[in-house]
Amino acid sequence: MGGNNDDACEHTRMKRVTIYTDGACQGNPGPGGWAAILVEGTHRREISGYEPQTTNNRMEMRAAIEALRALPERCDIDLHTDSQYLRNGMDQWLAKWKRNQWRTADRKPVKNVDLWQLLDAAAQAHVVRWHWVRGHDGHPENERCDVLANEAIHAGHGIGDVGLGSEPT
Repeated sequence: MGGNNDDACEHTRMKRVTIYTDGACQGNPGPGGWAAILVEGTHRREISGYEPQTTNNRMEMRAAIEALRALPERCDIDLHTDSQYLRNGMDQWLAKWKRNQWRTADRKPVKNVDLWQLLDAAAQAHVVRWHWVRGHDGHPENERCDVLANEAIHAGHGIGDVGLGSEPT
């Protein structure tokens, strides 16, 4: 049989965390907010933030990045998002983009490459399974994230302008 079971052993020792994320934008582009709920056993943490000029896709991505970064150790994660862009990007497109030097199948630069690279690095620190949920369909945690993201926009505060030098797309 051979082989090394270290990865399997590590996987069983990791904390299991469920994350729910959402992003919101008033105008696209416009002021945006993101939010995430992290659940581990009976522990629950809500985080959110604001950017003054962004897009909805960028806020969806930022929610996932900040949720993954909020975990101080390697975890086994089920991440739920209502963004097909985010889920498909991580599950289907990311490996191809990286092989193609961050270019799409038609050789155009990948939009939001700055955040895709941050998200890729944040996800590699964990074991992540990406799940899609229908937005605004009564899922309690998705609805709560939507409220938190919109509250962040209205409050105009949070982590502030975390722009990384690229134009919103």
